[in-house]
Order: sequence, then C-alpha cells, then structure tokens
Amino acid sequence: MEKDPSCYQDAAKVVAGDGLSAEGTETQLDDFVGAHPDYNEEEEEQKYYRRKRLGVVKNVLAASLAGTLTYGVYLGLLQMQLILHYDETYREVKYSNIQLEDIDRKVLMGINVTPVAALLYTPVLIRFFGTKWAMFLAVGIYALFVSSNYWERYYTLVPSAVAIGVAIVPLWASMGNYITRMAQKYYEYVHYKEEHVQEQQRVPRGACNTYIIIFQTVFYTCFHLSFVCAQMPMLFFLNNYLYQLNHTLFGVKHCGTLSHGTLPGFNKTVLQSLPRSINLIIVESALMAAAFLAMLVVLVLCGSAYRPTEEIDLRSIGWGNIFQLPFKHMRDYRLRHLFPLFIYSGFEVLFVCTGFSLNYGVCALGLENLAYLLMAYGFSASACSSLALCMLRLRRQIPLLAGALVHAALLVTLFCWAPEPRHLVQAPLLYSIAVLWGMGSALNKTGISILLGVLYEDKERQDFVFTIYHWWQALAIFTVYLWSGLPMKAKLSIMLLTLAVAVGAYLWMEHKVAQHVAYRLPRIPRPRHKMHGYRYLEEDDSDETGSEGDGGKDDNDEHPTEATGEDELPKDDGDQLG
Repeated sequence: MEKDPSCYQDAAKVVAGDGLSAEGTETQLDDFVGAHPDYNEEEEEQKYYRRKRLGVVKNVLAASLAGTLTYGVYLGLLQMQLILHYDETYREVKYSNIQLEDIDRKVLMGINVTPVAALLYTPVLIRFFGTKWAMFLAVGIYALFVSSNYWERYYTLVPSAVAIGVAIVPLWASMGNYITRMAQKYYEYVHYKEEHVQEQQRVPRGACNTYIIIFQTVFYTCFHLSFVCAQMPMLFFLNNYLYQLNHTLFGVKHCGTLSHGTLPGFNKTVLQSLPRSINLIIVESALMAAAFLAMLVVLVLCGSAYRPTEEIDLRSIGWGNIFQLPFKHMRDYRLRHLFPLFIYSGFEVLFVCTGFSLNYGVCALGLENLAYLLMAYGFSASACSSLALCMLRLRRQIPLLAGALVHAALLVTLFCWAPEPRHLVQAPLLYSIAVLWGMGSALNKTGISILLGVLYEDKERQDFVFTIYHWWQALAIFTVYLWSGLPMKAKLSIMLLTLAVAVGAYLWMEHKVAQHVAYRLPRIPRPRHKMHGYRYLEEDDSDETGSEGDGGKDDNDEHPTEATGEDELPKDDGDQLG
C-alpha cells in the first residue's frame, strides 16, 4: 500500500518544528541565565565596594553621634542633679525625708570607684557580646541611669550609678576598637584588588595609618561636642532659677590657686525659686529621648566590626586567655611607657570639669556662667581635634607634644593666678584658658587613640589595648575624685609632675622604637574550634588570622613565645607617618 506523500511532509515539518523549538528554548535559557550584554563586571564591582566604603563612613559617623549623645546626656543630667541637690531649700522642700547629699556622695563613689575593677571583665565582655553589642549594652546602661532619675531614691540612684561605673570602660574601649576597626575595613574596601586583601591575609604594616588618623579625628571632633550638649539643660532650664553671683559667692574669700577643696564659702542656697516637678519631668524626658536615640543609632546604623566568622575566632581562643591577655600586654615596653600619658589624660579632663570650672570660673563669674565656660571648652576641643590631621604630613609626636606644651603653660599660669571673687572683668582671660585647655585636650585624646591604632594594628589585640588605656584613665579619674579636698596648689603640682613624666616616658618610647628595640608581644593562641556544623567542615573554611597563606605566621614567627626578648621588631614601626 502506497503512503500519502503529505504524511512525509507533515513528519518533516514536525521534526523541523521540534528542532526550532529546542533551539529557541536554549536561546531563551541563555538570555535568562547568561550574562546581560550590557553587564560590566568591573564597573559593578566598583559600585559594590563604593557602597561598602559609604557603609563604613556611615558606621563611623553613627558611632560618633552615639558617643556624643550618650556622654552629653550623662554629663548634663549629672551636672543638673548635683546643682539641684546642693541647694538646701530644694532638699528640704522636695525630699525632707531622705538625705540627698549622702546619696549624691554614694552616686559619685559608685561612678568613680567601680571602674577600678574594669580590667578584669571588659575584654571578656567585648569578646562575649562582640564590639557592636558591647557598645549597645553600655549605651543602654547610660539610658538606665537617666531613667532612674525620674524617681530619686537611694535604691534607684545608687545602683544605676554603680552600673554606670561598670559600663564606662567597656563603652569607650569598644568605641576605640570600633573606630580603629572601621579604618582597617575601609582600607580593605579601597584596596580590594590587592592579593593580601583577597586572601584575607594581614595587611602591610602602616597601610591603614591614614584612615586611622582620619576616622579617629572625626570621632573626637564629634565627641568633644558632648561637653556643649551637656550644657543644654542648664542653659535653657536651670539658669532661669539661679541666684546671681552676688548672692551665691557672698561668702567666698579666695579663688584659684589660693582655694582649698571645692569652692569653700559657696552659698548653700543657689536657687531663687524651685522648679516645678512637671518641668523637671519634661527636661528628664528630653534627656531620656536623646539617650534612647543613641541606643537606636548604635542598633540600627552601626554595622558589625567583624565578620561573623571572625567574631567566632576572636572568642575561640579561650576565656582564660582573654582574661589574661590585658595583663600580658602590659609587658610591652611601648604600652608601659604610655601609662603616665594615660593617667594625665584622665587627670586633665576631670580637672577642667571640676577644679578649673568651679575654683576659677564659677568663683569669678558665678554659677550662671558655668555653662558658657564649658561650652567654650567643648567647641574649642571639637574644632582643634582636626589639628590631629597634621599627623598625615608631620611626625606623630608633634600633636601630643604640642598638646602637652599648651597644658604645661596653662598649669603654670593657673598655679600663679588667683582670680578675684565676683569680678567679671576677668571673663576674657578665663574663656581664653578654657579655649586653650580644649585645644590641649583635643590633641591629647586624639593623639593617644591614633597612636594606639598605629602601634597595635592587629585586630586581635585592639580591644585589649584600648581596655588598658581607658582603665588607666578611669584610675586617674578615681584619683581626682579622692583628692577633691586638697589645696589647689597641690592638685596643680601633681598634674604638672604627671605631665612632665608622661612627656619624658613618651619621648623615650619613641626613641626606643626608632632604634628598633625589641618589644614583647604576648602570643595570641590559635582558635580552638569544635568541629561540628557547616562552618568548620573543611580546614580552609576558617578565615581566622593566618588560616590562609602566610597571614598567621607573623605572630608565631616574630614572637614564638609569650614574652621572649628575641622578638623581632618590625622595621616599619619606627617610620614616621607621611
């Protein structure tokens, strides 16, 4: 039987159609899965790392804003409450059944004494929670201190003050670590094509110094504005209730270098009318809102300082090692030579808020001008923090030595000068001293943080080093709290002697570094991972320091033991910036 030719034609059409449909499907699949014809891989990579760099800048600005708000709210509330509680009429009318003066003494003791033990727990706290969450926890404790002032009782004020004392060193240690780490991440995102960055190896020594200088300068430019923010409650609220200087300073006979203790003879009544409770609640609510905003800024805007796998590696060296490493780092001569500088840094910041502002400023200009004097200090310190950028071109010693020279001249001036009580003609000189003191403080604080970031670039060490710095600073603040009853000449003499020792020790340290004298860095143990979960299925999956290539050989090769004298000093450490 003969087949119809049309059948063959139909079959051929079907086969051809199947071939065309398969080819069309493959073409559509290529169009869907394959690279877009207009896709530029290099351009997209540049855009990605540009977003990463902007994210780092956002983190630095957010951390700076959170630190400014936190410290501004804390200082402002503490200053307002101490002035209110000092007035005996306020105490009798508002709280006749409790001893506010005794409570205030215990509050100040809790704030100043508790940080003495901070070296024991701060590194463990930072490693356990992570740098960002340690910041968030500490900022939350500051907000708790604000909320406790809604109901002023012994069982609310004193425990919250002790909590503040516990949080002081962890907050500023994690802040310093966070800003330095952001500088290192910014370097990685700028040089993302470099082989050592792609392999997650250690960057060359000194490579991040430029970004450390810039980011620490930005942080302290914002942070010193906290002294300005702290005066807002007094400027817009408390000054409306204060007596003028002729009343408050009526019994004051001696000011400045002739004074003894904290402004003897100051009138026990400083409020000409008592503020209404509703007004106090409004002010405290505004401060609470600012503290809560600082918490939100840290929570929402601050990114993590380390990758999650790095956080695991930082904790996996063992909690016993984390506890011991701050003490072991103190055997490094570079850090030991900086101890007097840390101590003076604590002396000067509390002295300007208490000794100078009360025994010189308030004694001559009255309590109503205290806010303006401290605002002059804050604005000056904020503006002069930018002078630390000279480290980009000049030697790193110059900002620290310049700040020390300014403070030395001011200490000698204050030692020889006793302002006349209730004499407003002296105002220009007092404001000039406040401005110059702010300049010295800015160079001191910014210079020390930059120096620590430059000397200790290893990301595994930064939290230990910044903990040591702020712990010594807290010890100095505790000492200032203890010496409040000494004559002013004794206080100024102690500060001047400490400054001279600090400058001498720092210059000797720089000399030894320039001579490539070996220093002793404690060996940080390799992380001890529990082999379970996808994270460590393969040995090469870990991005711990030194897990790939030669990145981890630096510590083990240069410093084979914890504290041998044979440690090789890296050549770049003696080089000056710029």
